[in-house]
Amino acid sequence: MRIGLITPEPGHPLLADTTALLTAEHEVEALDPVALGDVPVPLADVYLLKSRTPRALDIARDLERRGAPVVNTAAATALCQDRTEMAGLALRAGLPFAATRTVGALGAWVRKARPSAPVVVKSRLSRRGDLVARADGTARLRELARDWPEEPVVVQEYAPNNGWDHKLWAIGDQVFSALRRSELSPGGRGPTHPLAADELPDGWADLVRRVGAVFALDVYGVDIIDTGGGTPLIVDVNAFPGIRGQSGAPEALAALALRRASAGRT
Repeated sequence: MRIGLITPEPGHPLLADTTALLTAEHEVEALDPVALGDVPVPLADVYLLKSRTPRALDIARDLERRGAPVVNTAAATALCQDRTEMAGLALRAGLPFAATRTVGALGAWVRKARPSAPVVVKSRLSRRGDLVARADGTARLRELARDWPEEPVVVQEYAPNNGWDHKLWAIGDQVFSALRRSELSPGGRGPTHPLAADELPDGWADLVRRVGAVFALDVYGVDIIDTGGGTPLIVDVNAFPGIRGQSGAPEALAALALRRASAGRT
C-alpha cells in the first residue's frame, strides 16, 4: 500500500511512530503542503490529513475529487475549524455542547457587552495561537479587546467545573483519554495526566464515538468538562489532533490507514 501524509511535520511523534510501523511492508510518503506548490500529487491508496492550512485543505479536496480516500476529509476538517459551524452541528444533533453565540469582531461587541456571568471568549476560527480566554467581567473583556480588536469571536457562558479538561481522542472506534488542567483555570494550563478508559464516567466513550459519527471524523479529539456528577459538556472538537503519549495510538492509526486504503481499492 502507498500511504501519504499531508503535513509539514512528519516527525510528529504520532506520525513518526505510525510510519515506523507501516514502512516494513508499505510505502509512506510525507507531503509538505507548502513545498508541493502547484505540482499535482500522484495518487496513493490513502492520505492522512494532519495539516489544517488552506493549502493542505485544497490539496485534500483535489485528491478526493480524483478518487483518493483522505482521513479526515477536507470538509470534516474545515468544519471543525469554524466554531460557529461546529456548535451549530453539535447542538442540532443533540450533543451536550456548550451553547455558543457568534458576536463578530471582539472590539465592537465589547463596547456594548454587559455579561451578567463569566464567559469564555474564543476565536471563531480555531487555529494555533488563537484566542481562548475566560472573562469574569467587563474589565477583562476590555483587556482582551485591546489585544484582539478585530478578531471574529464566539462567546460561551462559563460552566463551573473542577478546572480539569478531559482530553478524549478517537482513532476509528478506539478511544484514548487523559486529564489536563484547563487553560481557563486560575493556575492556567497544567500538565496532562494519563487516564484509563475505565476511569471515564459511564457513557463518555460512547459519546465520543457519537461525535465522530455526527462530524464524519475518523481521527479526532473531543474536549469535555465534567459539570458535576459525571455530566459531560463538550467544549471543543478537533480534527486529527496530536494524540501524544497514548499507548496503542500509532498502532490504531496504522490499522485505520490500511483499512481505508483497502476499502478504497474495492
